[in-house]
Amino acid sequence: MAKLTLNADREVIEQAKRLAAERKTSVSAMFSRFIRALAGGRNGKPVGKLARRASGVIDLKGRSHKDVLADSLKDKYRL
Repeated sequence: MAKLTLNADREVIEQAKRLAAERKTSVSAMFSRFIRALAGGRNGKPVGKLARRASGVIDLKGRSHKDVLADSLKDKYRL
């Protein structure tokens, strides 16, 4: 894997480190996912404007996205 050096305000760097720690990942991994999403999303399909804006908005609180989806569907259908 190649190395890349970026410049950013100290506040942005601290925010990136905090977000990475909260998500139990690295700043490098978050950056890679972000660039891939902007470049074409999953499987080369373009990501829509709304999806790009909403990306990373929800805090899963340590749960998988499948668990969050299952809970939402249970609530919706009162199961």
